[in-house]
Amino acid sequence: MFRRYLNVTKPGIIMGNLISVAGGFLLASRGDIDPWLMIATLLGLSLVVASGCAINNVIDRDIDVAMARTRKRVTVTGEMSAKAAMAHGIVLGVIGFGLLAVYTNVVALLFATFGYVIYVGVYSLYMKRRSVYGTFVGSLSGAVPPVVGYCAVTGQFDAGAVILLVMFSLWQMPHSYAIAIFRYNDYQAARIPVLPVAQGIEKAKHHIVLYIAVYALVVMLLTISGYTGLAFMAVACTTSFWWLLMALRGYRRNIDVSGWARQVFAFSIVNITVLSIAMALDYHSVAPQLLVLT
Repeated sequence: MFRRYLNVTKPGIIMGNLISVAGGFLLASRGDIDPWLMIATLLGLSLVVASGCAINNVIDRDIDVAMARTRKRVTVTGEMSAKAAMAHGIVLGVIGFGLLAVYTNVVALLFATFGYVIYVGVYSLYMKRRSVYGTFVGSLSGAVPPVVGYCAVTGQFDAGAVILLVMFSLWQMPHSYAIAIFRYNDYQAARIPVLPVAQGIEKAKHHIVLYIAVYALVVMLLTISGYTGLAFMAVACTTSFWWLLMALRGYRRNIDVSGWARQVFAFSIVNITVLSIAMALDYHSVAPQLLVLT
């Protein structure tokens, strides 16, 4: 019984988001860590993400049944009813948002809400099924966790938060396109208009290279703006340049496109994990520039 309630929340996605939330939180803390605030932020946002994933599974049942990767999900096999999954998601969301509301601040709560609405409402219900731009819209929700972690500490949306939002949004694009390439048949069978299916794998290759190149430049802004040190810059340059070289290999003749896409996808996870850890450790004490919200 417990297993299906866990599986419907996509624990792998929760763990990935935990790392980015912690990275944003520790970057903003700059060594002065409030342990209780950190626990509340990590737990609260994890529950919010779990809620979104559970409800997404309910929404995507008709899509998931057509895809080899997802047809064994508990909401597809009948191991868990749609009603139970929806109720589970709502309860998790109420608790998660409650923790963020009580223990963090308005800015962090607003961004958590923004990410949730984009993922569950705009992306899952509409854009994913109807538009090639669904990946871009979904990338905004995927970039929210580190921003929530950062804003939970600062209480404001400053230059550092902007860089994190843009950085993680850009990272999502090649990461998602790589999945769509090596899962091409799944997306085609489910009639999901991701870029490789809708406009071709060659165009997706161009977009992957472009997004990684721009991502590499944006990542460096954390050091240029004084939020991180040279150690972070060295790690960022090394991992991002290697990721870009890996992406450029996709233009070789007779390359195994599926195998190449899997490598690009796998290294994307290594890249963002390493950078999340690096920015948590190699922080600088700077006076943030207020941009939007306080």
